[in-house]
Amino acid sequence: MLKWALIFAVIALVAAVFGFGGIAGAAAGIAKFLLFLFLVLFLVFLVLGVAGAKKLT
Repeated sequence: MLKWALIFAVIALVAAVFGFGGIAGAAAGIAKFLLFLFLVLFLVFLVLGVAGAKKLT
């Protein structure tokens, strides 16, 4: 998921350089959404992993 966020960020940068504002804005929005989703899922799984590790010891 982080890979896709980075790909869309690069697409947004390239589109912005070439003057395609609509495409750049859409790709940037998708990249932001995917990055936020990745961070939320990462934190959820981190908390679950720590809770599971404490339960085992």
